Amino acid sequence: MKYRQILVAGLVSLPLIALAQVPVSEGGGRVRPLPTLPGSGGAQVGGGAVASPSAQGELFMQLQQMQQEMSRLRGMVEEQQHEIQRLKQESLERYQQLDSRLNQTQAAPSSASAPAAPAVAPEPADPEKEKLYYDAAFDLIKAKDFDKASQAFNAFLRRYPSSRYAANARYWLGEVALVKGDLQAAGQAFARVTLDYPDHGKVPDALYKLADVERRLGRVDKARAAFQEVIAKYPETSAAKLAERDLKNLR
Repeated sequence: MKYRQILVAGLVSLPLIALAQVPVSEGGGRVRPLPTLPGSGGAQVGGGAVASPSAQGELFMQLQQMQQEMSRLRGMVEEQQHEIQRLKQESLERYQQLDSRLNQTQAAPSSASAPAAPAVAPEPADPEKEKLYYDAAFDLIKAKDFDKASQAFNAFLRRYPSSRYAANARYWLGEVALVKGDLQAAGQAFARVTLDYPDHGKVPDALYKLADVERRLGRVDKARAAFQEVIAKYPETSAAKLAERDLKNLR
């Protein structure tokens, strides 16, 4: 009896860290290790496995990298939003400055009783000036300022009706009208491209868009005829491929 008391006292006096190394028998000869104590060099995980300090460090580093990547992506989104807003403002200012400069040579005296905006008269061909004006109008589309873009392209066509960019300007007027939901104006613009500039490279696209407008307006027969015309006249174009697809789905 005295021997057992001495043995128990000795076990109680052992340091806890030593007890952590003593295996525990579960019966039948199976030995189960005691749970690892905090600060003993490992972490207890599911199923009795112990994660090593190196694995813990690697997991921590991965979490840090994910957080850094999320922060970087958020920063990129904010930069893109800022850039879009900047482009929109610059495009508007560029259009306004150019429009004001071009109007200086054409301003007419206003009537005292009924002031009105001066009409824009056609100007002599000037490729450099035409491109500046066209690019300024197109920038407004990229900035999604569709009202100003429509005004700019219409003014461009009044000034330079014979410009090399006239067909493109007319086409983009149709696209802007589509975005704004004005199907009648869109159809008229696309039709003008096909009629006024029959040899221009924009004709296949304009004819396809015209067919799409007719489809949206419920004029199925006209839409079918326009789709078929695109396929027959411009078989190698992307517009023809789109027309083939839409023709199959036309009801």
